[in-house]
Formats: sequence, C-alpha cells, structure tokens
Amino acid sequence: MPAAFCSSPNHGERKGGRTPDSLILHYTGVATGEAAVRLLCDPATQVSAHYVVMPDGALWQLVPETRRAWHAGKGSWAGETDMNDISIGVEIAHPGHKDGAAAFPYPEAQIATVTALCLDIVGRWRITPQRVLAHSDIAPDRKIDPGEFFPWAQLAKAGVGHYVAPCPIADGPRLEQDASGADVEELQSLLARYGYGIDFSGVYDRKTQLVVRAFQRHFRPALVDGTADFSTIVTLRKLLAARPQG
Repeated sequence: MPAAFCSSPNHGERKGGRTPDSLILHYTGVATGEAAVRLLCDPATQVSAHYVVMPDGALWQLVPETRRAWHAGKGSWAGETDMNDISIGVEIAHPGHKDGAAAFPYPEAQIATVTALCLDIVGRWRITPQRVLAHSDIAPDRKIDPGEFFPWAQLAKAGVGHYVAPCPIADGPRLEQDASGADVEELQSLLARYGYGIDFSGVYDRKTQLVVRAFQRHFRPALVDGTADFSTIVTLRKLLAARPQG
C-alpha cells in the first residue's frame, strides 16, 4: 500500500537469513506522529520500526521489511528470545496511557490503515494469526502498548490476529499475587502454551501478575488488574481451543 518514506539508519541484517514470522504492534507514546518519525529516524536513539501509522491514516515506512528494525527490545514469544530478528514492527502514532486512555481513542482512519497494512503484511509473509502480537505480549515486564483500548476485536473481525469474545466478568475463584499450588502452575502452563514467556514455578509472583496483565490488555480488556479471575482463565482456555493448528 502507498507509503511515504523516511529512511531510518537504525536497522541491521536478519541473522542467518531469517524471515519474519511475527507482527508486533506498538504505540509511539509521544505527542505527535511527526515527533515519532523524527525519533525513530534519529541515529542517536538506536530505535526504529518498519512502519509508522499517523492519526489521519497516513503511512510512513522507515525500514525495509527484509531488514531487522530495532523495535521489540528484550522480550520473548513461544521460546523465541530475539523478536527483532523474526518480526515486523508497526508503530501507531498515539500518546499512550498519558492523561487517561479514554481521552485518546485510536481514530477510525488510523485503524483502517493499520488493518489494511497488517492484512498485507501477514498475507505476504504468511504470518499466522496467533503471531500478531502486542508489544506488551512479548515484554510484559517493560511494556504496556498498544494498550487495552486498542481495538483488537475489530482487527480480528477483519482478519488480523487471533481473538475470541472474552468471557464476561463475574464472581468466582481467583488467583492473585502470593497464591501458590497446582492451580497456579496450571495457569502458568496455559499462558506458556499460548506463547507467553513464563516459568512454571507454582507461585503467583510478580512476573506472573505482569504476564496476566499483558494477557488481559490484549484479550480481556474490560479489567486489567493482573488477577487471574474466572473470566481471564476461561478466555485463555477459549483462545487455546480456538488456536489455528499448524
């Protein structure tokens, strides 16, 4: 699809001839899209992305898809610990969680471009739905973008990403910080099966809480509190059951 160009110097070779099998969505977290492009094209920042989508839907390309952009940082998914090497990064110009998320919905024109761009990328690189990820999915201890207010369900309806209708929030059993035992270990196992980087310690530690929050931001956004309530666990099981095979 048509894009303006601002060549970022912040990229390198994909190691060993690897090709992208993941698509990672971010928000920029700065005041304007123009400021984000300047930041991502500044050699001093040592950060970049393949694309930036502006609030009005305009698209900028900063790094060729065949090159390794520096957008993912330290993180993991499904056992892979070098996500920059196997991913394409899309930055969405958005101020982020500043001053309250509700004040900054993603504009319709912007989401239309994000959707079209993602459909094009996943089609050309044959990226599976469950590898269309949030930055917070791969780095739950560092990142919270693109946020619980990002319209994942809308993208999935258009054919981008893996999503199921979240189980409604209701009273029931809960797992939360400092809990321990077989139920916690099973939760950790389910999260790891989906792709999250988590150990099977059987202890609901800070890392587990952060991973649960990341899961909620993407898949059960009505309440992001890091507590594995009935709704969270059922939604996770539904996702695993609906996960495409192969």
